[in-house]
Amino acid sequence: MMIRFYIFFYVVAMCISVPAAGAELLDTADQAIHEGGKVMTLKDCMEYAISYSTKIRIQHAASGDAQINRRDAALALFTPQISASSYAYYNFGRSIDPQTNTYFNTTSFHNSYSVSAGYDLFDGFSAVNNFKISKTGMLIADSQQEQVEADICLAVMEAYYNVVYFKRLADAYEEQAVTAETSLLKAKRQEELGQKGHADVVQMEAELADIVYDQTNTFNMYRNQKMTLADLMFWPVDEELVIDTGLPVWQVEPEGAEAVVDFALEHNPAVKIASWQAMNAQRELTTAKWQLMPRIGMYAGWSTSYYTYQGSATASFGNQFKNNGGEFLELSLSLPIWGRMNKHSAISRKKNALEKASAELDQKRRDVESEVRRAIQDRDGAAMAYLQAQRKAEVQEEAYNLNLKKMEQGLISTLEFQTANNNYLKAQADEMNSLFKYLIKQAVVRYYNGIQYINQF
Repeated sequence: MMIRFYIFFYVVAMCISVPAAGAELLDTADQAIHEGGKVMTLKDCMEYAISYSTKIRIQHAASGDAQINRRDAALALFTPQISASSYAYYNFGRSIDPQTNTYFNTTSFHNSYSVSAGYDLFDGFSAVNNFKISKTGMLIADSQQEQVEADICLAVMEAYYNVVYFKRLADAYEEQAVTAETSLLKAKRQEELGQKGHADVVQMEAELADIVYDQTNTFNMYRNQKMTLADLMFWPVDEELVIDTGLPVWQVEPEGAEAVVDFALEHNPAVKIASWQAMNAQRELTTAKWQLMPRIGMYAGWSTSYYTYQGSATASFGNQFKNNGGEFLELSLSLPIWGRMNKHSAISRKKNALEKASAELDQKRRDVESEVRRAIQDRDGAAMAYLQAQRKAEVQEEAYNLNLKKMEQGLISTLEFQTANNNYLKAQADEMNSLFKYLIKQAVVRYYNGIQYINQF
């Protein structure tokens, strides 16, 4: 029995020594501040994440493709096709004399140069619609980048608040551990004086061990959430990330749901992207239908040639280059008669694509409207929950202080004080948790109302 008691006392003693170590770990941020490290606010974290995110780099490449597509569409619409060619060859054996148009056997050399240009006068409005589609494609790329930035900022905000929550909760556990350790030392002194029983002292030691255990787990969660935040930000692994762990100020922003829904359905990037995609699908269908019409083009060019024959005198290169030159001007009309139903199949596919894009637009509008209404409902519910949690934390703090004095005076049992202590810690956790939930929901509503996440702080 004595061996078991000594083992228990050793474990408790080891636990008592943990708060000091925990305090040292929790003071890492303060040490970094004193050493000149920058304290990152939530906005700083968002800006850093956007600057170094691989998703943004991928979206930049997609935006570059959209710019290239617009340039190509503009050149196809406003400029002609220009080409130049030249060839040279030796002919051995029988050939035709271009002067007499008769066959003869000799070695000859032929050289030709040509320049031509062509422009489609009518191509079924393909170039015009492609130019419009390319302009819309750039708008889509910009909105997609805006959407990616918003997703990154929201993820960073959630991770940031998780770090602050577990950091402050670990600090609360540390304060409770210090108080419990002080009370334990006082109780041991009272036991020596015969004012308190040994069972009460053992119960207080067990309570301290529970607090230290919860503190350790909470601190581990803090480190884990901090690592998650660093990963989202692409923070260098060899540098310490120091963030501002102060509680943000909250304020109620009552906004009517209908006004936010109307604004989101008109300006939200996801809705605009779906709307532009449906618009492009309609343009592609129109282009496919016009491909059944004739195509009209105009072409012009110039060409010249030079030749020599072995054993015969020919004009010089300069004279032949000038005298053999010729120009042409061509107006062409191409009428599709039978193309194995390829054009009709293309029209059918474009109709299906338009139907799909229209359905996706309707679905996206419904999704956004539901998300806005749910976000407003969650925000209002989180606000009420925070007010209740705030009131509960104030009452539990007062109850904890009163029970602490009673326990020091021996008016309540250790078990009763432990219950009050647990209630106070839970009230603190609930208060912080409800506050951060409200702040996130409020930020989502403000985003749907046109304020970017990064501009809210």
